Amino acid sequence: MKEQIRQQAINLGFSVCGFASAAPLDNLKKFYDGFLGEHRQAAMGYLERYAAQRLDPSLLLSGVKTVIAVLMNYYPPRLIPEEDNFILSKYAPAKRYPPFIKRRLEPLARFIATTGMDIRSKIYVDSGPVLEKAWAQRCGVGWQGKHTILINPKAGSYFYIGIILTTLDLEPDPAETDHCGSCSRCMDACPTGAIDRPYQLDISRCITYCTSVKNAVMPGEVLRNLKGRIYGCDICQDVCPYNRFATPTLETHFHPHEALFKMRRKDWLDLSREQFDLIFAGTSVEEKGYEHLMRNIMNVSLITSSLPTDSCPPPVPQGSAPGQQPS
Repeated sequence: MKEQIRQQAINLGFSVCGFASAAPLDNLKKFYDGFLGEHRQAAMGYLERYAAQRLDPSLLLSGVKTVIAVLMNYYPPRLIPEEDNFILSKYAPAKRYPPFIKRRLEPLARFIATTGMDIRSKIYVDSGPVLEKAWAQRCGVGWQGKHTILINPKAGSYFYIGIILTTLDLEPDPAETDHCGSCSRCMDACPTGAIDRPYQLDISRCITYCTSVKNAVMPGEVLRNLKGRIYGCDICQDVCPYNRFATPTLETHFHPHEALFKMRRKDWLDLSREQFDLIFAGTSVEEKGYEHLMRNIMNVSLITSSLPTDSCPPPVPQGSAPGQQPS
């Protein structure tokens, strides 16, 4: 039965599928409590509000027996040029993934429901209080690297994670072990020092958090080190040796809009709302809004202009109109 479910997942477009017992993640409680105790969650208060549910899936689905983790590749078939350009994370131009992956998981959940009487399942994709990366590691589909992102040993880290909790009792797969060893490339490469210790992230100093979360405070140390990035980052992933195995996704849902390959710095500075709506329709960038992206563009433009290297202009406030100078 487990292999039938795994094959169904592959047929639905997932790269890999693994299984784990739904026993609570008690081994992570001390780590998680310490993370919250140091307020490393920044403004993401939900990480603390639902801490108990994140560690114990029985609080999300009564009678849960098995956790199923799947990975879906989003590595783009072409990379957007970075010369004379602002930089987007590889996930940013892709259409939003949670609803897409949920739709792919629904037939898998229906298949599971046919395997016995009163089998119940719940689907989670970047939603609900689920420690997706921890469960993916326990399911054997990867391990959480020193940059805190899940790494699959055969295909790298450019994956979205889907989770199914189910009352169907299945034999677990072996958990994946850590293969980072003494490598610290991700930590060394992070320009803001957000990965200030192995396997931990100071979210408030993460470029992805500061550029992609609405109303996120952008500290000066982040502003000075954006490295041209206007939405997301990828630096820690790009330097990871395991991403030499990354292959382009076949899912056109995640392919960037063709116009992005022609964009250069001047085009971004002149970006109209109509162009924004066309290029980013259905993406997380569109969800955050035109003003949010233009704020990021203005911040990067200001910091990379001919200013003394020891100075730093204040970030453009959230909601400022394009071209408006910070007050």
